[in-house]
Amino acid sequence: MTVVSLIVLGALVVGIISLYNRLVGARNAFGNAFAQIDVQLTRRYDLIPNLVEVAKTYLKHERETLEAVIRARNAASEGLRAAAASPGNAAATQRLEGAEAELGGALGRLFALAEAYPDLKANTTMMQLSEELTSTENRVSFARQAFNDAVLSYNNLRQMFPSNIVAGMFSFEAAQPLKIVSEAAREAPRVSFG
Repeated sequence: MTVVSLIVLGALVVGIISLYNRLVGARNAFGNAFAQIDVQLTRRYDLIPNLVEVAKTYLKHERETLEAVIRARNAASEGLRAAAASPGNAAATQRLEGAEAELGGALGRLFALAEAYPDLKANTTMMQLSEELTSTENRVSFARQAFNDAVLSYNNLRQMFPSNIVAGMFSFEAAQPLKIVSEAAREAPRVSFG
């Protein structure tokens, strides 16, 4: 081997190592970003039983709604555990998204029901829990955006030449962004002029 071919081979090895390390760094970045989603959703799931407990005293005849909220919360919590075990995994992410949509719908029904009970609506503990839940929802949105940005950067790096060759050689799989959309956000706003 000549000196030139050794230099070319060395440069190629250094390039592959560099691209591999960048891919690992990008994958770790979206994993770290998902950890923030995990923290915020866990906080949200921890608030929900307290909310239901306060509502129970006022909504004695609405047991089905309260049980639906707890079932949806448990399903979402299980979905979060699966997604946290493999951030970016498409199947786990989709299960979490579905469970979150179900939880959002159940919470929406609970809050709509609470509107019909002025004493519950005026309860200070209920108001504090609702405010804390809203604050947590905002944090979830920010954490989700940071995660999706990290997933986008990773997926871009994985697909661009020449890192796509290294990604293929070492089986770097595409990551799935997370789309948690509340039921209220899906409904078109109603405007009335009259």
